Amino acid sequence: MKLTAYGITTDLPPGWEGRISRRQPPAATPGGRTGERGTPGDAPQPVAHLANFALPEDRGDFGSGAVDVMGSGNVFLALFEYGPESLGQALFAPQGVPELRPNMFSANGLQRVIQGQAGAQRFFTVHNRPFCLYAVLGRQGEAPVLVPAANLTLRATRIDPR
Repeated sequence: MKLTAYGITTDLPPGWEGRISRRQPPAATPGGRTGERGTPGDAPQPVAHLANFALPEDRGDFGSGAVDVMGSGNVFLALFEYGPESLGQALFAPQGVPELRPNMFSANGLQRVIQGQAGAQRFFTVHNRPFCLYAVLGRQGEAPVLVPAANLTLRATRIDPR
Protein backbone atom coordinates (compact mmCIF):
# COMPACT_ATOMS: atom_id res chain seq x y z
CA MET A 1 0.00 0.00 0.00
CA LYS A 2 1.35 3.43 -0.96
CA LEU A 3 0.79 6.49 1.25
CA THR A 4 1.69 10.04 0.30
CA ALA A 5 1.10 13.29 2.18
CA TYR A 6 3.05 16.41 3.18
CA GLY A 7 6.08 15.38 1.13
CA ILE A 8 6.39 11.95 2.80
CA THR A 9 5.80 8.82 0.73
CA THR A 10 5.95 5.22 1.86
CA ASP A 11 5.30 1.90 0.15
CA LEU A 12 4.17 -0.25 3.04
CA PRO A 13 5.02 -3.96 3.01
CA PRO A 14 2.15 -6.48 3.29
CA GLY A 15 0.72 -6.55 6.80
CA TRP A 16 1.68 -2.94 7.56
CA GLU A 17 -0.56 0.10 7.75
CA GLY A 18 0.09 3.75 8.24
CA ARG A 19 -1.17 7.29 8.45
CA ILE A 20 0.53 10.53 7.50
CA SER A 21 -1.13 13.49 9.12
CA ARG A 22 -0.72 16.86 10.70
CA ARG A 23 -2.46 17.26 14.04
CA GLN A 24 -4.66 20.18 14.88
CA PRO A 25 -3.16 22.55 17.45
CA PRO A 26 -4.73 22.11 20.88
CA ALA A 27 -7.11 24.64 22.32
CA ALA A 28 -5.74 27.00 24.94
CA THR A 29 -5.81 25.63 28.48
CA PRO A 30 -5.52 27.45 31.80
CA GLY A 31 -1.88 28.02 32.65
CA GLY A 32 -0.71 27.19 29.09
CA ARG A 33 0.01 23.57 29.93
CA THR A 34 1.93 21.50 27.40
CA GLY A 35 1.43 17.90 26.49
CA GLU A 36 2.20 15.19 23.99
CA ARG A 37 -0.17 16.78 21.51
CA GLY A 38 1.56 20.17 21.62
CA THR A 39 0.80 23.60 22.98
CA PRO A 40 -1.58 26.31 21.82
CA GLY A 41 0.04 28.36 19.07
CA ASP A 42 2.14 25.46 17.76
CA ALA A 43 2.54 25.24 14.01
CA PRO A 44 1.84 21.49 13.66
CA GLN A 45 4.29 19.55 11.53
CA PRO A 46 3.68 16.28 9.66
CA VAL A 47 3.97 12.95 11.42
CA ALA A 48 3.93 9.51 9.83
CA HIS A 49 2.80 6.53 11.89
CA LEU A 50 3.71 3.12 10.43
CA ALA A 51 2.96 -0.21 12.11
CA ASN A 52 2.59 -3.90 11.42
CA PHE A 53 -0.66 -3.97 13.44
CA ALA A 54 -3.96 -2.10 13.29
CA LEU A 55 -3.41 1.52 14.27
CA PRO A 56 -6.06 2.99 16.54
CA GLU A 57 -7.56 6.22 15.23
CA ASP A 58 -6.70 8.19 18.39
CA ARG A 59 -2.90 8.39 18.61
CA GLY A 60 -0.44 10.90 20.02
CA ASP A 61 2.45 12.23 17.97
CA PHE A 62 4.82 9.62 19.41
CA GLY A 63 2.33 6.77 19.44
CA SER A 64 0.43 6.94 22.68
CA GLY A 65 -2.69 4.93 22.07
CA ALA A 66 -0.91 2.71 19.55
CA VAL A 67 1.94 1.43 21.72
CA ASP A 68 -0.63 0.60 24.41
CA VAL A 69 -2.12 -2.15 22.20
CA MET A 70 1.19 -3.62 20.97
CA GLY A 71 2.19 -7.17 21.66
CA SER A 72 4.57 -9.83 20.49
CA GLY A 73 5.65 -9.40 16.87
CA ASN A 74 4.58 -5.76 16.69
CA VAL A 75 6.58 -2.75 15.46
CA PHE A 76 5.56 0.91 15.59
CA LEU A 77 7.43 3.72 13.79
CA ALA A 78 6.82 7.46 14.09
CA LEU A 79 8.54 9.92 11.80
CA PHE A 80 7.90 13.29 13.42
CA GLU A 81 8.96 16.43 11.58
CA TYR A 82 10.22 19.36 13.61
CA GLY A 83 9.88 22.98 12.59
CA PRO A 84 12.47 25.04 10.70
CA GLU A 85 13.85 26.38 14.00
CA SER A 86 15.44 22.92 14.53
CA LEU A 87 17.31 22.95 11.23
CA GLY A 88 21.06 23.15 11.74
CA GLN A 89 20.98 22.11 15.40
CA ALA A 90 23.59 19.49 16.28
CA LEU A 91 20.90 17.00 17.35
CA PHE A 92 19.61 16.91 13.75
CA ALA A 93 23.07 16.79 12.08
CA PRO A 94 22.86 13.18 10.80
CA GLN A 95 21.69 13.15 7.18
CA GLY A 96 19.19 10.63 5.83
CA VAL A 97 16.66 8.29 7.41
CA PRO A 98 18.67 6.17 9.87
CA GLU A 99 18.96 2.41 9.78
CA LEU A 100 18.02 0.74 13.04
CA ARG A 101 20.07 -1.93 14.81
CA PRO A 102 18.79 -4.33 17.49
CA ASN A 103 21.29 -3.00 20.07
CA MET A 104 19.75 0.51 19.80
CA PHE A 105 16.58 -0.65 21.59
CA SER A 106 15.96 -0.62 25.33
CA ALA A 107 13.25 0.17 27.85
CA ASN A 108 15.08 3.47 28.47
CA GLY A 109 14.37 4.44 24.86
CA LEU A 110 10.61 4.50 25.43
CA GLN A 111 8.55 7.67 25.89
CA ARG A 112 6.62 5.75 28.57
CA VAL A 113 7.83 2.38 29.89
CA ILE A 114 5.50 -0.52 29.07
CA GLN A 115 6.58 -3.94 30.35
CA GLY A 116 8.48 -5.94 27.72
CA GLN A 117 8.64 -3.17 25.11
CA ALA A 118 11.78 -1.48 23.84
CA GLY A 119 12.27 1.80 22.04
CA ALA A 120 14.84 3.76 20.10
CA GLN A 121 14.94 7.37 19.03
CA ARG A 122 17.12 8.91 16.33
CA PHE A 123 17.21 12.49 15.03
CA PHE A 124 18.15 13.33 11.45
CA THR A 125 17.64 15.70 8.53
CA VAL A 126 16.52 15.00 4.95
CA HIS A 127 16.31 17.79 2.34
CA ASN A 128 16.56 20.45 5.07
CA ARG A 129 13.66 18.86 6.96
CA PRO A 130 14.52 17.87 10.59
CA PHE A 131 12.91 14.67 11.90
CA CYS A 132 12.81 12.31 14.84
CA LEU A 133 12.42 8.59 14.20
CA TYR A 134 10.80 6.95 17.20
CA ALA A 135 10.61 3.15 16.98
CA VAL A 136 8.96 0.75 19.43
CA LEU A 137 9.16 -3.04 19.51
CA GLY A 138 6.36 -5.00 21.17
CA ARG A 139 8.93 -7.33 22.75
CA GLN A 140 12.59 -6.40 23.22
CA GLY A 141 13.71 -10.02 22.86
CA GLU A 142 12.31 -10.09 19.32
CA ALA A 143 14.61 -7.27 18.12
CA PRO A 144 16.67 -9.54 15.80
CA VAL A 145 13.48 -10.37 13.86
CA LEU A 146 11.55 -7.10 14.19
CA VAL A 147 14.32 -4.60 13.40
CA PRO A 148 14.93 -5.91 9.84
CA ALA A 149 11.18 -5.56 9.18
CA ALA A 150 11.28 -1.98 10.48
CA ASN A 151 14.29 -1.19 8.27
CA LEU A 152 12.52 -2.60 5.21
CA THR A 153 9.66 -0.17 5.86
CA LEU A 154 12.03 2.75 6.46
CA ARG A 155 13.91 2.04 3.21
CA ALA A 156 10.56 2.21 1.39
CA THR A 157 9.89 5.67 2.85
CA ARG A 158 10.95 8.83 1.05
CA ILE A 159 11.00 12.42 2.22
CA ASP A 160 10.82 15.05 -0.51
CA PRO A 161 12.15 18.61 -0.36
CA ARG A 162 9.59 21.27 0.60
